[in-house]
Amino acid sequence: MVEEALADTRVVLVNGARQSGKSTLVALIAEARGGDIRTLDQPATLQAARFDPEEFIESPGDELPGLVVIDEIQRDLDLILPIKASVDADPRPGRFLLTGSARLLGLRGLPDALPGRMETVELWPLSQGEIDGQPDGFVDAIFEAGPALRHRSEEGRTGYVERIVRGGFPEAVSRTAHRRERFFDNYVADIINRDVIQLSEIERGPEMRRLAHMVAARSGQLLVAGSLGNALGLPQPTVKRYLTLLEEVFLIKRIPAWSRNLTTRAVGTSKAAMVDSGVAANLLGIGAHALRRPAGPLGPLLEGFVAMELARQLTWSRHRADLFHYRTKDQVEVDIVIEDRRGRVVAIDVKAGSTVRAEDFRGLRHLADRLGDDLVVGLVLYTGQQTLPFGPQFRAMPISALWEVAAPA
Repeated sequence: MVEEALADTRVVLVNGARQSGKSTLVALIAEARGGDIRTLDQPATLQAARFDPEEFIESPGDELPGLVVIDEIQRDLDLILPIKASVDADPRPGRFLLTGSARLLGLRGLPDALPGRMETVELWPLSQGEIDGQPDGFVDAIFEAGPALRHRSEEGRTGYVERIVRGGFPEAVSRTAHRRERFFDNYVADIINRDVIQLSEIERGPEMRRLAHMVAARSGQLLVAGSLGNALGLPQPTVKRYLTLLEEVFLIKRIPAWSRNLTTRAVGTSKAAMVDSGVAANLLGIGAHALRRPAGPLGPLLEGFVAMELARQLTWSRHRADLFHYRTKDQVEVDIVIEDRRGRVVAIDVKAGSTVRAEDFRGLRHLADRLGDDLVVGLVLYTGQQTLPFGPQFRAMPISALWEVAAPA
């Protein structure tokens, strides 16, 4: 995707969480293209950028400048205007490749978002398909096949638990359980101390850490700032700002409410999930042993895990679609709603059990009554091993279909 964007776009931004592989990716591209890399995480390089931004972005010694790579661009947003001036004067594609560990459009003080000049490629922690060498084609397959899609799995509860606590960061995937915990502890501390506090000039690091813990603990629940504020002893506007900061540094992802005005009883409050399930489990101090127990707290973490696997796929699927949740004031809910640009909907509930009952489709049937032909299929993704029919539009399907099913040719 990055190479395709560089072929026709002046500035390409690879944006995503720390440790997700951005620097490695752009280094490989720079090496292949003979590009020049400047890393703003290095103090001397950052000082040079601040001293003379215009000179810093230029390619040395070339009449026709080549690719310039600037790593961690969010550390000096004063470079944006010189980059804009440079690509306006020389509009060839592939001039600048940037990386960022924060959503640039959300950062305060951003002078210009390079409209029409920049394409953003989001880089997430590894998906399960990327880790296993599997196709990761579920989103395209389910929109194409609908209820006709079938999948059989060998994965069981133990396998899903291991995947949740492992997460998708390359550094974490390769470690033992004990060493992985240390990685996650340091990762969250670095995100809050280096990115959130430094970039946003706030001083309440302990409150930010407690808020991250609370979001992890409330996975699958509505994200009510007033309730979080009461628990933290902080004003609601402060909590809202802190939630935005945690999202901007890719620690959490908000899942907006979906309604399409089908019913005035739909709730408009977002939910949130931790971007990486391993970080979520570690924040809660929950290991694989606790999650494997029949009464273990698997459900909320599993829902967040599924939602984030789908969010990853939506960055590369052919079907352009968005991720939502649905809940009414009568407590009827659907965990995940995926709606494409044509208004077609795949509705999904997530169940930690290996058996499914008809009543598990209550929310999906409620939504089907309101959507009619716009509902492609209603799914209960569960930890069982076969696809089961529960009516013409409804299926129970193994969760591993998310990464084991290939997209249609």
